[in-house]
Amino acid sequence: MLEISRIKAISLDLDDTLWPIWPTIERAEKVLHNWMVDHAPMAAALFSSPLALREIRDYMAANRPELKNDLSAVRRESIRLALYRAGENPLMADEAFEVFFAERQRVTLYEDAEPALKLLSARFPLVSISNGNADIQRVGLGRYFRAAISAREFGVGKPDPRIFHAAAGAIEVAPENILHVGDDATLDGLGALNAGMQAGWLNRSDQLWPHEQEPHVTLTTLTELTALFE
Repeated sequence: MLEISRIKAISLDLDDTLWPIWPTIERAEKVLHNWMVDHAPMAAALFSSPLALREIRDYMAANRPELKNDLSAVRRESIRLALYRAGENPLMADEAFEVFFAERQRVTLYEDAEPALKLLSARFPLVSISNGNADIQRVGLGRYFRAAISAREFGVGKPDPRIFHAAAGAIEVAPENILHVGDDATLDGLGALNAGMQAGWLNRSDQLWPHEQEPHVTLTTLTELTALFE
């Protein structure tokens, strides 16, 4: 059971918690492909092949394990490898990545996201914890957060307790006084529990909780989250 009286801060996941991620990624990949058609047509043809893309991803996972927590670096170096294999200039990878990354920050929030952030940030310090590469400033939500912790910058991702503890340290609140809210049962829910936080599982799609250890509260919307504090 959730202990409301213990909560002094809230940490939040980003992708699929505040906005749906796959429409964003698909749109960013389309923008990237269109850029490549104009600037690197041979690489664009390579990127049109699901088999080739899968092989590039597998190669990056096997040969650049140090990048596993940095999705931006994985994406940039995958583009660089595709350019090289297509006989294009691999130095264009940085510009190509920036085209993708700029579009990746153009998210469409869930309807309940910004109203919830306004209410919650007026009462608690908020900190984001993400394994992804969204930038809360570029997304336009930075004013609601006291701090942002990402696997990309921290070097360790969820569900490792260390990234949750880093978030707690960033806002100077003990883990046991933080409620973490996110959509992923393992990365967010179990990760928060193992870090000593209270866990709020945001289950927008009626999934089954897969672990023996239960979250402190299950929510279907962020509106339900704000209602806890009325």
